Amino acid sequence: MTLSSAERARYERQISLSEIGLAGQERLKSARVLVIGAGGLGSPVALYLAAAGVGALGIVDCDRVALSNLHRQVLFESASLGRLKAEAARERLASLNPQIEVIAHALELRSGNVRAVLEPYDVIVDGTDRLSTRYLVNDACVILGKPLVSAAIHRFEGQALTYVPGRGPCYRCLFPEARDGVVASCAEAGVLGVLPGVLGAIQATEAIKLVTGVGEPLTGRLLTYDALEMRFREFSLSRRPDCAVCGEHPSITEPLEAGERCAGEAAQALGGVLRLSPAQLHGLIEGTREPLVLIDVREPDEFGIGRLAGAINIPLAELAGRLEEIPRTLTPVFICRSGRRSLAACAAALSAGIQAPAHLEGGLAAWAMEIDPAFPLDPPGGGAA
Repeated sequence: MTLSSAERARYERQISLSEIGLAGQERLKSARVLVIGAGGLGSPVALYLAAAGVGALGIVDCDRVALSNLHRQVLFESASLGRLKAEAARERLASLNPQIEVIAHALELRSGNVRAVLEPYDVIVDGTDRLSTRYLVNDACVILGKPLVSAAIHRFEGQALTYVPGRGPCYRCLFPEARDGVVASCAEAGVLGVLPGVLGAIQATEAIKLVTGVGEPLTGRLLTYDALEMRFREFSLSRRPDCAVCGEHPSITEPLEAGERCAGEAAQALGGVLRLSPAQLHGLIEGTREPLVLIDVREPDEFGIGRLAGAINIPLAELAGRLEEIPRTLTPVFICRSGRRSLAACAAALSAGIQAPAHLEGGLAAWAMEIDPAFPLDPPGGGAA
């Protein structure tokens, strides 16, 4: 893919690097890179990749811009408050470099869509702060054979790792399994605003290297950064032969969320889980022909912000001790924000002998996107961190 005269002028300083040259810049123009998460990490990654001339840049994020995001999420400005991050990011990046294509994916990655979203891209950059999504993306990249640049941040520290198929360990080799909530999120623990800029710049560098073939990626090496000490450290890593996804005998052959794997095993034994799309659940509620009971397994403060009409609140942590409250003559439909907790609730119900429980695929976030855009998920002025 040849460069126009305007592109040669735009990327002149980069082309002048002998390691990059015209050939490397043309490879960047032909490349398709997906950035997952338009937050603290995804912001500098996307800005630098757009400026570098990556031809097609995808942005995945289902959240909206909140005031608490702006100290570190440099893609956005005060005028972006309340907008979908993916759409605001697309607009900003297209303004920065109108010679590239920017694709906004305003959705939450789940097992049902992760293959389709990742498949068209050459390199995946993971900037999510949610552990369950990080494992889902890692597993999908291993299964699809996609290079993956991962990073994570916490308070004043960060780490980065690059996975190249067949060349080194994946994220699950380092951390075989962990659950959301084990490590506090940025919203809970705080984060130095400039920290994701450092790690995001490293991720962008790794992505450019993978596309152009220049240098040595962070494969088999974990790079850590301590902002307080201003110190980088590096740890050598090896692929685990017993890794559940990239090992010699993988047990994970499809990208599934942890809750889905547990629920799937229970479903196979006890009759299955009914997975309802927002449109399907809306039709059942409106038709009133199906005897349903809506059980919202979010925490009470989440339930208090917004709920579906008629839903009862039984937080997931209390469900095992309150299953007797569910009438056995009704079909229980479990609901949460994203669909993860509701799947875990289905597994608990199946284990207790409740036949064919249902859950809302994509949770109330999907309901807000597809059925009721005014449905409140966050407190006024709030938002995901």
